[in-house]
Amino acid sequence: MIELKGLHKSYITGNNKLHVLKGLDLTIEQGELVSVMGSSGSGKSTLLNVLGILDSYDQGHYKLNNTLMSDLSETKAAQYRNNMLGFVFQSFNLISFKNAMENVALPLYYQGVSRKKRNSIALEYLDRMGLKDWAEHMPNELSGGQKQRVAIARAMISKPKVILADEPTGALDSTTSIEVMDLFREINKEGITMIIVTHEKDISEKTNRIIHLKDGIIETDLISKN
Repeated sequence: MIELKGLHKSYITGNNKLHVLKGLDLTIEQGELVSVMGSSGSGKSTLLNVLGILDSYDQGHYKLNNTLMSDLSETKAAQYRNNMLGFVFQSFNLISFKNAMENVALPLYYQGVSRKKRNSIALEYLDRMGLKDWAEHMPNELSGGQKQRVAIARAMISKPKVILADEPTGALDSTTSIEVMDLFREINKEGITMIIVTHEKDISEKTNRIIHLKDGIIETDLISKN
């Protein structure tokens, strides 16, 4: 599903060049549940941005579903993101002036689905998250756990091949974090590939594979004992 070969990524800041990813080789098969760990500055978020086609890379190659992700126009990149990828963020990234149903339905808006149909589908996903009764509520009326479940429903509604989650439990208490991870595990059982960036050991241990980054290289890549 995902193949990286000799992947390099640098940023230019003023007169300095910051080499963030240093020749990564990585293969993630369809249906894997993977966590990516590492200290601040190890390259976790940069890796996730490259995988999410939110950022380009300098050298090497990145294949998603056997297609090379290189020199894409913004239109083509957006098309791959909308059709192949779902995103979950630590800060939820919900639109404050749209209710839960409208937030979940948003990816279908970009796919040209009619309002009635996309809202109906959004209600189905909210129901699955146990939030159907909260469909008309605004984000500021939801708890952290509820917001993250709305975000997960939004990530799933376009039926992505891969879900990328950046510190998805970082803003949640420990009990809610476990609930969210249990939800991810259920979603993963449907064959959706999941890549979760986290700094929490107990969260990583709920995945099937743990990749540790250090200074832009893969330090360890281990099968989890969960």
